Amino acid sequence: MKFAEVQKQIIELINRSEKILILPSTPVDGDAIGSAVSMYMVLRKLGKKVTVVCNEVVPEVLSFLPDTNVLEEKLLSSKDFIVSIDTRKIKVEQVKSQVEENKVNIIITPKDGRFTEEEISFTEGQEEYDLIITVDTADLKQLRTVYEENMDMFHEVPVINIDHHISNEYFGKINYVDIMSASTTELLLPLYEKFEEAFNVELMDEDIATLLLTGLITDTGSFQNANTTPKAFAHAAQLIAYGARQQEIIQQIYKTKQLSQLKLWGRLLSKIQTDEKYKIVWSTVTQDDFKETKSKEEETGDIIDELMTNAPGAEVIVLIKERSDDTISGSIRTTNPAVDASQIAEIFGGGGHSRAAGFRIPDGNIGLREHEIIEQIREFQKERLSVTDEAIEESKDEQVPIIDVENLLNRVKEAEKAQQSMPSEKEVEKYKKPEEEEPEEKEEEHVSDLELRQPKHGENDDSKDDQNDQNIPGVLYKFED
Repeated sequence: MKFAEVQKQIIELINRSEKILILPSTPVDGDAIGSAVSMYMVLRKLGKKVTVVCNEVVPEVLSFLPDTNVLEEKLLSSKDFIVSIDTRKIKVEQVKSQVEENKVNIIITPKDGRFTEEEISFTEGQEEYDLIITVDTADLKQLRTVYEENMDMFHEVPVINIDHHISNEYFGKINYVDIMSASTTELLLPLYEKFEEAFNVELMDEDIATLLLTGLITDTGSFQNANTTPKAFAHAAQLIAYGARQQEIIQQIYKTKQLSQLKLWGRLLSKIQTDEKYKIVWSTVTQDDFKETKSKEEETGDIIDELMTNAPGAEVIVLIKERSDDTISGSIRTTNPAVDASQIAEIFGGGGHSRAAGFRIPDGNIGLREHEIIEQIREFQKERLSVTDEAIEESKDEQVPIIDVENLLNRVKEAEKAQQSMPSEKEVEKYKKPEEEEPEEKEEEHVSDLELRQPKHGENDDSKDDQNDQNIPGVLYKFED
C-alpha cells in the first residue's frame, strides 16, 4: 500500500477516536520514548484524551527529554477503584493494606500531622479506550504485562502499529511499518506533517522535534550505524530546522558519562570472551556488577557499539545482561552484512534489524543461559560459514586480532581518571566569573549559502507526497494493511 494511503487511514481513525492509549516497546530506548512522548504531545494538541503506559522506568540518560513524566507504569481499567490522597500539606510515610474476612483496610501513615477526610477522594478507573497506538514495537509480547493482562482489549480495540523493525509481525488494523526507516521517530515526522494539513493546526515545535531527533540519533548510533541513509540525514536536517536541540541530545547521551558507568564498562571489558573459530565476541553483566560499581542497568548504554567498532575480526557481538526482574536480555550486533542479527535473535524469541537485534529470556540463570546462548550462536555461524574445521585452523595465522581489549580498557581508565579529576559543581560555581553584559552592537552573523527546504505548515501539495519520500535512490517502503 502507498505511503500516503496508510497516512490517510491513520488520520481518519484518529479523527474518529477520543480516548487513545499509546504503548512503547520494552526495553525502552531513545526511539521508543521519543516516539511515544511525541505522539502524546501531538494528540493532546489535537484535543484527544491520551494515556501512555510503559512497563519500565525511563532510563536516567533520557530524563532530560521533555514530558517523560507522562509515562504511567500501569494500565488502569474501568474496573479499578482509586483512593487518592492530597499530599500538598501532609506527606505520606508509607502505605500498606490488610485483608480481613469481609473487608480490606488501607493504612496510610503520614510523616507529620494527620490526614482528614478532606484530603481523601475516590474515583473509578479510566474509561475504555477506543484506539491503541503501539510505537517501536515489533511484537505485542514486547509490551509485556500490558499485553499479557489485557489480551481481550487488543482484540476489541483497533490498533495502529507504527514501527521500523524487519521482524515486525503486522499485528495492527493499520500497519505503518517501514523497514527502511532508520528509526520509528523518522517515520513519524512525515505523519505529523500530514496531521498538520488534515487538521489545519500547527503541531511541530522544538520539544516534539527534539524527541523525534533523539530517536533518530540513538537508533543510528549518532549516524554511525549501517542503517544510516541519505533520507535519515535529510530528516535530521529538517528536524533541526524545526528547532530540535541537537547539541543537547549529543551532550546528554554521548558526552556525559557517570563515573559509575565508566567503572561498569571496565568490568564488562575485563570479562570479554572470544571465539576465533566462529568470529564471536561476547561479554556478560550481572546484578553483582551493577551493585559493586553502583551503576544502573541502563548504563550498559552504547558499550556494545564500542565493541563493534573495535572488533575488526568479529562478525557477531553479544552483550548478555542479568536483569533485576529475573530475566536475561541479550543485545546483538553484526559487523558483516551477510550475518542477520534479527535471525539470531529469533532463535531466542526476539527480533530487530539485520545488523542490530535483541531478545529476552524469562527465568534466567545467567551462568547457564550464557552457555546456551553462545552455543546456539556457534551453531548458527557453523551453518552459515560452511567451512571445515581444518580450513579454519589453516586461516588462523592470517586473521587480524578479533578485538583489541587492552586498547578499550586503557581508554576507559583514562576516562575514569578524567572524570575523577573534574571539579565539582560547587567548585565551578566558586570560581565562576560574573556574566559580562552583551555589547550593544553584534557582528553580522554569517548566512549559509546552503539551500535547505524549510519546514512548512499546511502548504504541501498532495501530489508531491510520494515524490518527496519515495523517489530517493536506494529507499524502499513496505506497507501492509
